[in-house]
Amino acid sequence: MSSAQFSIGIDLGTTHSVLSYTLLDDEDHGVETLEIPQLTGLGQVESKAQLPSFIYQYHDAEVQQGDLNLPWATQPTYLTGEIARQLGSKTPIRLVASAKSWLCHGGVNRRDAFLPQGSPEEVAKVSPFNASLAFLEHLKSAWEHEFPDAPLAEQDVTLTVPASFDPAARDLTAEAARQLGLRHLTLLEEPQAAVYSWIKNHNDSWRDQVNVGDIILVVDIGGGTTDLSLVEVTEDDGNLSLNRIAVGDHILLGGDNMDLALAYRLKMKLAQEGKQLQPWQVLAMTQACRDAKETLLDDNDVSSVPIVVPSRGSKLIGGTLQTELTREEVTASLVEGFFPQTAVSEHPQEARRGALTQMGLPYAQDAAVTRHIAAFLSRQAQSIEHSAGFIKPTAVLFNGGVLKSGVISQRLLSTINGWLTNSGANEVKNLSGIDLDLAVSAGAAYFGNVRQGKGVRIRGGIASSYYVGIESAMPAIPGMAPPMEALCVAPFGMEEGAYTAVPSQEFGLVIGQPVHFQFYGSTVRREDPAGTHLDYWQPEELEELPEIQVTLPVSDGRTEGEVVPVTLASYVSEIGTLRLEAIAADNGQKWQVEFDVREA
Repeated sequence: MSSAQFSIGIDLGTTHSVLSYTLLDDEDHGVETLEIPQLTGLGQVESKAQLPSFIYQYHDAEVQQGDLNLPWATQPTYLTGEIARQLGSKTPIRLVASAKSWLCHGGVNRRDAFLPQGSPEEVAKVSPFNASLAFLEHLKSAWEHEFPDAPLAEQDVTLTVPASFDPAARDLTAEAARQLGLRHLTLLEEPQAAVYSWIKNHNDSWRDQVNVGDIILVVDIGGGTTDLSLVEVTEDDGNLSLNRIAVGDHILLGGDNMDLALAYRLKMKLAQEGKQLQPWQVLAMTQACRDAKETLLDDNDVSSVPIVVPSRGSKLIGGTLQTELTREEVTASLVEGFFPQTAVSEHPQEARRGALTQMGLPYAQDAAVTRHIAAFLSRQAQSIEHSAGFIKPTAVLFNGGVLKSGVISQRLLSTINGWLTNSGANEVKNLSGIDLDLAVSAGAAYFGNVRQGKGVRIRGGIASSYYVGIESAMPAIPGMAPPMEALCVAPFGMEEGAYTAVPSQEFGLVIGQPVHFQFYGSTVRREDPAGTHLDYWQPEELEELPEIQVTLPVSDGRTEGEVVPVTLASYVSEIGTLRLEAIAADNGQKWQVEFDVREA
């Protein structure tokens, strides 16, 4: 039996991490945010509501004894939080950023230590997995420093992930938590957590703001990603209920892009004055642009903010340079550049690519957030009944630090309303009243009590349909590999804890030798039941997921390389990770394939 006293919500964000908590078994208790002790300078410790999700791989010459003391450690393994961001702004080659985005990047080995990417050999490296673990470890230490009699491992912990995270990224996130001993763990989609926070803040009055049939568009724009979801208001035995009906792609587009855009704008301004900057200076200036952006987008009378360009010596650029960022420049770069007023028929454009490119994150090529939202609403219209052209939301819930700006949120709201009015629909209701920086962690903490039946629960199950690739049987053709077919093994909306036998023919499973499994995911083929066999699909219907390479064990009575006739089944764990089972037709023996890319 669980001895948990608290329900804890952790938002392990791309640019900030937050921990919120509330008492279990007490609906009336408010949700509080933990003030997290962290180094804000050498030898300086302050407590802040947010832990910047950065790691700085310092050089021994940069610190002296006592500079890095935290309340629970005298020499932390990694510098995390505010000091990491500050030192990294001066020396970007030692800064690990966007670890969360790397964690879900299937094109790299996420257990390999290669961050900071592209840094010199003398800079210590960390893997995306261990970077995420470091942020969790800091939060765990901060919690147990504040609540020494309530170890985190004994509490009910909800860890949020983007709705678009694939099963491998979910499993890696859960494994990092388990490695710290967190036994009572649940994963929750971030847009759902934002909705839970809105519900908690409004108590029962939230039911007065929405009606049966409403479709809520959740737009979550954080530091590194844009996450989109649709939640439908339905009725269950006369009571309002909520059902998550669609999620968007994992779009690497957020506040970081905007900060960099401002830095490059200032670089061009200085170039017109005959002052040239090196790439490292532009990256170092980006942090100053972030702070200036937040000041200039606030509703205040500040019209400009001075920006100091760092220098490594007077001979390099003739001394320290200073420029300024104005409110007009921020508006022109961010509002018009990232939130242009487009038609709903305008979707993201892919630029022509160079033949050679640096290995890096798959950032969105089109910076217009409005075009990505239009594409999401249009694509989902194909899979939801009575939605011609594009899904027409009746309410919108904004989340994420970028949308704290009234200028940006109003531009986005007016653009969406323009689409609706042009199609003859009503404008959306703006569901406000949540702290856009803290809502995800607060909603996750509230969710702990919801799981115990205290409050309305958002239903939805898994956010994609999943398919396993089946190699076609056909005569050999020179220069052509056999085409792949796809078998649905887990339908959209399959609930946590559900086990599904996949109705299909028997397949041959090779054991005792290295083999690979190819998986696919789809957020638009919502009606495919388990067992649906596809021999053709449109490119936008199925997304190829990272290949999984395994050697399945040989048991007594079987031989290496034997092809065993099997049927298939799938299981969604209580935390939302997915497992495929192959079941021998002769004796029921099972082989399991986790959607965990355990690269060798």
